[in-house]
Amino acid sequence: MNLEKYMQPTTVQKIYEHYEASRDNGHRPHLGGSQIGNPCSRALWYQFRHASSQSFEGRMLRLFETGDREEERIVANLRAIGVEVWEVDPDTGRQINYTACGGHFGLSLDGIGVGFPESAKTHTLEFKTMNDKSFAQTKAKGVRISKPVYWAQCQVGMHLADIDRCYFFAVNKNNDEIYSERIKRDRAEGEMLISKASNIIFDEKPPSKISHDPSKFACRFCNYIPICHGGELPEVNARTDAHSTPERDGTWSRKEGAGGHLFNPFMVPDDWEIIDAGDDFVEYQTPKGVIRNQDNSAELRERVLSHGKGVLSHDL
Repeated sequence: MNLEKYMQPTTVQKIYEHYEASRDNGHRPHLGGSQIGNPCSRALWYQFRHASSQSFEGRMLRLFETGDREEERIVANLRAIGVEVWEVDPDTGRQINYTACGGHFGLSLDGIGVGFPESAKTHTLEFKTMNDKSFAQTKAKGVRISKPVYWAQCQVGMHLADIDRCYFFAVNKNNDEIYSERIKRDRAEGEMLISKASNIIFDEKPPSKISHDPSKFACRFCNYIPICHGGELPEVNARTDAHSTPERDGTWSRKEGAGGHLFNPFMVPDDWEIIDAGDDFVEYQTPKGVIRNQDNSAELRERVLSHGKGVLSHDL
């Protein structure tokens, strides 16, 4: 039997394309608590400043949606055994959310639960899905050792909600097995993570690179490797503008009387040296000549993307 005539990959491709078309640029207005445990603070600094959008194929976006839908199942499972669960804020009807750093830092809980068989204590709730390998590691070593980013997320959630326990659930995507772990609040860790977020948000300079070797595991799969190591320029937007500053009240300000967009000098390639600057321009000495950033950020970025960081000054 010839199955080829029954196979219709175009339909599947259209489904994936729909997910891609519906996706925004992925930039959050705040630094997210789900990522604050990332050991590379520099990557978080780039993320908060919208240095680069992260794109995903439609298949991956659909997979993310599957993870979101699993949360609904776990809530239903918990309620079925008598646990009281609040997955939305009754005052807003939206996901339970907490902020810090004036609103520049935020975290959403998957829920709050009371009345577990093991304990009557109130718990924050965190739900994850994992592949078989990741699930096995978590079962063997626990969340803190196997998934330190998740553990940090749980600590920040407890800290901001002022709740002393988190109930962490992970579902194995291969066989639907559930792993659960009650995590105790570490007050010092919670305070340290908020302090880390504050430093990332309000420092005008990026933290040091986690490695100067882009082939290292910590850098190899990072979304910001083209900017941090590859000599590319960031996206042109309000947060990559040298005139923009995050304020303590959660807003952003722009220098009064400033001209057009100027790249934050801490986001340009390492071998670009400032030789002159004014309110509306910055001039750099590069290995291939002098480059002037003045009302040309978008064009400059495209030139660098097209020709590499060694773009010649006469090209601009």
